[in-house]
Amino acid sequence: MYERKILPNLNCGLDLIGEVLYGKWKIRLLWFINEGFKRPSELQKKIPDASRRVLNMQLKELEEHELITRKIYPVVPPKVEYSLTEFGNSLVPVISVLGEWGDKNEERLKKVILQRLIK
Repeated sequence: MYERKILPNLNCGLDLIGEVLYGKWKIRLLWFINEGFKRPSELQKKIPDASRRVLNMQLKELEEHELITRKIYPVVPPKVEYSLTEFGNSLVPVISVLGEWGDKNEERLKKVILQRLIK
């Protein structure tokens, strides 16, 4: 398991947000959990490019940062569901605004991203 050698810089709000939301799939996981996709298998179907291992690691980090909670049902086979905490729910409007900005600037963003990949 990765062990951080340098302590994170937590001097401002942007540093804190980066620390909590850094991860390729975290914002999407929060969004999909908010939309009602709560089981790990449902989240895997919504994000097929992500490996199960990476999704589990990022779900664990979101749980450690108190943005989501995990409920384990005592059945066989075990059933697990995730839900947003009140703290996690407070991020939904922020994620929504980011998504709207991305939609508004879709063509420009695609162009600059593809240009960088071609070089």
